[in-house]
Amino acid sequence: EMPVLFKQELKNEEAKEGKQIKLTCELSKPDTPVKWMKGDTVLYASEKYEFKQCGTVAELIIRDVKSIDS
Repeated sequence: EMPVLFKQELKNEEAKEGKQIKLTCELSKPDTPVKWMKGDTVLYASEKYEFKQCGTVAELIIRDVKSIDS
């Protein structure tokens, strides 16, 4: 079986504090489970983090962005 690769990797994004930002990546295989992390910490869905996935595209939405989110 072919390994899953990033067709489009994450790009650096900028957002103003208190706003929302969306990070997007594209995978080589549709509906592959994605684990979002900040450093060594796994992120979980919450009021702050929302995850979406449609086919090969995975999105992380971060609400109420703070400097600690960089």
